[in-house]
Amino acid sequence: MTISATAGGAPPMTFREHMERAAAQTLAAFPDEHVPQIHCVTFRIDGVDQDPRHPYLAIGYSTEADVAALLASPHPPEAWEARWSYAYFPPTGLEGVRSVGSDPVGAGLHRREAVRQGLWYEDDDGLSEDERDERGERLDERFHRLCVDVAKGLHAGGHIREALGRPVPVILYDMFNPDEMFALSRAANPPELVADFLAEDPEGRD
Repeated sequence: MTISATAGGAPPMTFREHMERAAAQTLAAFPDEHVPQIHCVTFRIDGVDQDPRHPYLAIGYSTEADVAALLASPHPPEAWEARWSYAYFPPTGLEGVRSVGSDPVGAGLHRREAVRQGLWYEDDDGLSEDERDERGERLDERFHRLCVDVAKGLHAGGHIREALGRPVPVILYDMFNPDEMFALSRAANPPELVADFLAEDPEGRD
């Protein structure tokens, strides 16, 4: 996909700008009937077929009603698990309500920047498996850092407060690296918003 300049000769947006804009738009579109009950925004970090060249972020939420339903079930999980574990998130938190990054515009921007940074690779470009793995790891790390920055921007820019009427934490997680959710969410949120979530951090940091 070719990413052209914007109207008026301005340069095209960056992949970061695309992610930031899409995240803010997604929050603003959360259903009005669910907004009063939302206790966290969810960021599931993934890739198409787990390919680091094609990352995406599934943005969603979990509600107090979802937590209450779990705790009222015949075999309820622990209270922390019901509220914070992605294993118990509802579809709106696990699948999200919108995936950004692998959409046509996002995918094109990401590929263009990865090429410019010398991180893109093709399956048949003659690179060794180790070279492809090294580039994949760097792409993966960069996308995770970007997702943290996007979450921080939602707080700093007032988007969460504007959309939900109050601050709530953004819980970032990668289902293929479960323990990383603590470090990611810690980095992305004001400390007071994630104090309860971090109570189960295996690293035991305050």
